[in-house]
Amino acid sequence: MVSTTPVAHAPSPDESIAALLFERRDRDPDATIIETRGPSGWQPITAAAFCQSVEALAKGFIAAGIKHGACVGIMGRTSERWTRVDYALWMIGAAGVPIYETSSASQAAWIVQDSGMTGAVTETAANAALLRSSLQGQLWVMAEGGLESLVVLGREVPDAVLQARFAAVSGVDLATVIYTSGTTGRPKGAELTHLNFTTAARNIAIALDYVCGPGSRGLLFLPLAHVFARVINVIAMYSPTVMAYSPDTKELMSDLATFRPTFMLVVPRVLEKVYNAAEASTGGGFKLKLFRWAAKVAIVSSREIDSRGGHTAPRRLQHTIASALVYRKLRHKMGGRMIHAICGGAPLGERLGHFFRGIGLTIYEGYGLTETTAPTAVNRQHINKIGTVGPPLPGQTVAISPDGEVLVKGFHVFRAYRNNPGATAAAFSDGWFHTGDIGQLDQDGCLAITGRRKELIVTASGKNVAPAVLEDRLRGHPLVSQVVVVGEQRPFVGALVTLDEEMIPGWLANHGKGPLTAEQARIDPDIRASLTRAVARTNEAVSRAESIREFRILATDFTEENGYLTPSLKVRREQVLQDFAAEVEALYQEAAYRQAARRATRPPKASAD
Repeated sequence: MVSTTPVAHAPSPDESIAALLFERRDRDPDATIIETRGPSGWQPITAAAFCQSVEALAKGFIAAGIKHGACVGIMGRTSERWTRVDYALWMIGAAGVPIYETSSASQAAWIVQDSGMTGAVTETAANAALLRSSLQGQLWVMAEGGLESLVVLGREVPDAVLQARFAAVSGVDLATVIYTSGTTGRPKGAELTHLNFTTAARNIAIALDYVCGPGSRGLLFLPLAHVFARVINVIAMYSPTVMAYSPDTKELMSDLATFRPTFMLVVPRVLEKVYNAAEASTGGGFKLKLFRWAAKVAIVSSREIDSRGGHTAPRRLQHTIASALVYRKLRHKMGGRMIHAICGGAPLGERLGHFFRGIGLTIYEGYGLTETTAPTAVNRQHINKIGTVGPPLPGQTVAISPDGEVLVKGFHVFRAYRNNPGATAAAFSDGWFHTGDIGQLDQDGCLAITGRRKELIVTASGKNVAPAVLEDRLRGHPLVSQVVVVGEQRPFVGALVTLDEEMIPGWLANHGKGPLTAEQARIDPDIRASLTRAVARTNEAVSRAESIREFRILATDFTEENGYLTPSLKVRREQVLQDFAAEVEALYQEAAYRQAARRATRPPKASAD
């Protein structure tokens, strides 16, 4: 089956990403394009002022010897300065190569070496120290006045020289090399062109005009090193959106309350934490019961929209009461104006999708990869089917191969893996890009992702199990941080579970229990009983052969810092299975002991005599 959406804006091979920014300036130079947080609140930056700062920085890069086609690293938190560096490099035909702040020295060294970087911009001296031993080119540190020194250096560069460099940039030029934060192996560098970004931006801005149209305000906290945030930032700079950045997630709730965005970019884990934190903040008792009632009303109300096209009179009354008592307060914590969120990076459970739509925040779940310049499919205002990632975006085509793999074609697909022709050739067949994801298309052309080909588990009985369905549902429990389903060539499916330490105190208080350490919580019988019930609810989505029979709570959570999560918050499955092999073995051994013990205590069968 194939699903395609006609292109809304034809590709322009001569257009660069920076040209979109200057088109925005020419439309309305005095309009605010970015707001930055200062001591006295949010300070506006007009399109004209931002473009002027980009031009000044671009001259500095020219004076520093950055050539057309050169790769320059960018390492720092999401910010206006990050965006300015990106556009200055694009303006002169150079490619900004992002490096996650959480990268190890060896990971950073690989990106520097493989990309052929001739320079790098970092936010802090600590970032710079990580690159110094591997980088042969120049290094500018934002915190030490690096951007200001570039601006001073560029003052002698004539405007005509800058404009000549700008005019020489075309759509087929390299815009960036983004290294996949893949869960296995050494990262591959996906080469994305200006055409990938510009055509995506123009078409997505049309498809999502209700999100990024006039009056829209976006708050970005996801790392700009990730393609998802990067392309949405390009769309925001081109569309009539006012953009703001929240580099420190500890300040996110404060930034939401003061900037008051109309939309955000999120990943499912953030939405899970918002829901779980709201539940935990009730303190238990009547307020907890009220929250759970209101949550149920939100979910049922949202499902009625899909099944009936509206609500019954009793449901409308329930929803009005729940809104006054619960939803309004939750929306207020998020600034009070947010009505849209674009969610990607991992599957979003139906429960969360319906809950947030029910309280007045519509989540548009989408799907894409680094190699597809982020979004390939996304739900829209006219067709938002919770449980799917929607239809393809304009100009993009999705097909399902005979073995269930999602295949993609379109202007947004990358041109090659850097210095890796073998991997590039293996990724394509007959013009289709092989995503490695397993999915289905419904009668409306909406795509549902059911798992990764490499992650499919084959049990000892030969049953194929897609772990994502089980992991996503079980992660909805407020105490659960991460889940890795196991069972390859084993007699049944099991799961490794980690606890969210931030949620433990609230859960204990809400259940009338005293404080426990993380280690005590791991072996607490009430917590295990609660997780057992959650596993039973999770198993309702699959057959018995695919269900989780046993689980084991690990002593440590999976984080970026300990190497078990990628920067986009995906679990490095192979690393977990390797490092926790003893835990997996113990899970199956203990199950075998219990089974043997049950057999030993069974009464012998009566004799036929």
